Amino acid sequence: MSDDRAAGELADVVMRGLAAGRSVEIDGLGVFHPDRRTGFRFEPRTLPRAFIAYVREDLAAAERLFASLEAAGFAPWMDTARLIPGQNWPRAIEAAIESSDFFLACFSGNSVNKRGGFQAEIRYALDCARRTPLDAVFIVPLRLDACRVPRPIQRETQYIDLFPDWEQGIGKLTAALKSEIDRRRPPS
Repeated sequence: MSDDRAAGELADVVMRGLAAGRSVEIDGLGVFHPDRRTGFRFEPRTLPRAFIAYVREDLAAAERLFASLEAAGFAPWMDTARLIPGQNWPRAIEAAIESSDFFLACFSGNSVNKRGGFQAEIRYALDCARRTPLDAVFIVPLRLDACRVPRPIQRETQYIDLFPDWEQGIGKLTAALKSEIDRRRPPS
């Protein structure tokens, strides 16, 4: 499909949603809202984006993390919240990792030895991290329980424990992410 055709189809989807009186979100870009005066109002998403990688067995903890990040002023991305039916999910996940400011890897006794999508997401995030400045924070390992963090990750990156005190762990995480966002801002 050509870029012009894809753009036209996207515009059609947005216009149909607005005509039906619904807001239309384009992940990573922003939200189009119906507006009686001008037809629509666009609200860009400027919140820092955080991709949440987890295994299905840890879905409840990942959803809790998603809610905590939203409450702290971030735009978290999680497959169950962002993928839509019929979407090419492997490509959507790669695009979400590429466009995220942070990749949060949720390690647990369930995930460390499991094969599949979680491991593939980590490998892809490691590839993306190689394209960032050496001092930039991109991958943030999170421990959901007293599991071991894989040696290649542990060797290069400090992890944060979200147990036994969830609120304390979330406080450390959000402080670290906000500090990195502030560090990335150009001086005024």
